[in-house]
Amino acid sequence: MKLMDYGLKPIDFQNPPQAASAHPSRRGFVMTSLASGFALASNPVLAQAIATDSKGLVAGEVSVPVADGKIPAYRAMPAGPGKFPVILVVQEIFGVHEHIKDMCRRYAKQGYYAIAPEMFARQGDVSKMTDIPTILSQVVSKVPDAQVCADLDATLAFARASGKADAQRTGLVGYCWGGRTAWVYARHNSKLNAAVAYYGLLEGLKAPELRPEDPIDFADQIKVPVLGLYSGIDAFVKQETIAKMRGLINKGGSGSEIVVFPNVDHGFNADYRPSYDKSAATYAQKLANDWLKKHKV
Repeated sequence: MKLMDYGLKPIDFQNPPQAASAHPSRRGFVMTSLASGFALASNPVLAQAIATDSKGLVAGEVSVPVADGKIPAYRAMPAGPGKFPVILVVQEIFGVHEHIKDMCRRYAKQGYYAIAPEMFARQGDVSKMTDIPTILSQVVSKVPDAQVCADLDATLAFARASGKADAQRTGLVGYCWGGRTAWVYARHNSKLNAAVAYYGLLEGLKAPELRPEDPIDFADQIKVPVLGLYSGIDAFVKQETIAKMRGLINKGGSGSEIVVFPNVDHGFNADYRPSYDKSAATYAQKLANDWLKKHKV
């Protein structure tokens, strides 16, 4: 994420601006339905943004039961009969906005039951926030890893209960914040077939109680094969950190791998933003597709 593209000063992910409280929200659910379009903080949205149609799909908003209520999610799957392998699609810091919905439709066109739960539903509606520091301090910094994992468990249960999902073939693809989540959830759910992490932070987000460990701390404990897709130019993920992560996942024996795309920036898959790199995004998608197929998703 090249923050100069937003006209904002660089953000320190390790020390975001402090909100009034670092504890999870006790207000209940802030979001009961998904926003339409793109998140305000992701503007300007470029004309290059890809729009995938829903022809041949069942696509739209659903409501996923979780332990303390319901969270909104976007689901897309083939309209025909059958049970389809499941892809959990995990959002960037901008929530389940149009780009994440489009990624669900792209996977559904490949024959997947793709679903993106709104992971920030309790903490805040990031779609209406106009700047990244506010999103980080008021919402992202308050989201516990345990809550994220529980909500993803519930989303898988929802998919399986639909009768349209193949419970034996499940994967996860996460972008930016969701890229970090890919590593976290892979450790949490050893029954996941595979995961793909697009430029997710490997360190720097630890916080007592909320996020007790970063991926770099438990990399050698992961048993699920994770494909990490990272940028050669990234202010938030250092190349030495990636090298250390590689060594640790090799020790763990999960078969996980990391690919670094030289000369591209964080957010190279985000086709609606200036960081988008078509060549890298296209090749990364091929690698992701091959990875999922290889591991029977």
